[in-house]
Amino acid sequence: MDPLAGLMGSRRNEDIALDLMKFIAVTTGCGKTGAPGAGFQGGSDSKAEDYADNLLELYTRCLNTVNGKK
Repeated sequence: MDPLAGLMGSRRNEDIALDLMKFIAVTTGCGKTGAPGAGFQGGSDSKAEDYADNLLELYTRCLNTVNGKK
């Protein structure tokens, strides 16, 4: 058993990947939209789906990286 694991606490790879995803999303501005404009803003459902898909793909990539996969 790793002696540092007891001191630092163990974290699941999924938790580490989630933190990594959050860090990347915030620092790169992933999903940022422009300032809301006046009037009708069509296509918001599609944009929300695209945003969710992008986050899921980013999470998958982060999890694969944490697990040592390419």
